[in-house]
Amino acid sequence: MYCAGVGILRPLAELDAADWRRTFDTNVVGAALVTKAALPHLTASNGTVAYLSSISASFTDPWPGLGAYVVSKAALDKLIEAWRAEHGSVGFTRVVVGNCVGGEGASATSLTAEWDQDLAARFYPAWMAKGYVNSDFLDVDEIVRVIANLLENRAGTSIPSITITARSIAASS
Repeated sequence: MYCAGVGILRPLAELDAADWRRTFDTNVVGAALVTKAALPHLTASNGTVAYLSSISASFTDPWPGLGAYVVSKAALDKLIEAWRAEHGSVGFTRVVVGNCVGGEGASATSLTAEWDQDLAARFYPAWMAKGYVNSDFLDVDEIVRVIANLLENRAGTSIPSITITARSIAASS
């Protein structure tokens, strides 16, 4: 499973080349290189690999302030499709994840760790107005359980994409 993600919070006009490289190096290039390294094993075992994507790349308009993240996750989605097109015996699955604040310890997220809180407060009202953020956050343990089931029960089947969202988000989608 590939779940690394960098989400720089900054308006697009303020991003520099280093910001774009860091985001794409982690969210796209890293996924490509890890997959390349694992490909011999995945091919020999008809294995499965899952990549965590985001509702922001698949189901919502781009989030103000998170343009680089959203664009990189959209690129990750196409990367997964490209791997699937070239290696049909491997189960390449995109796991679209809804809003989650992470857990504790190994389940903690560092996505927002570097965010400027004043800037986050500036973008938050727009996110709320568009319905991107509400009180329905996914429990990280539930995400892990769903993905573990996916990976354990795949034997020769292909699931191109699954979406994990909180109930009220799923009901409104």
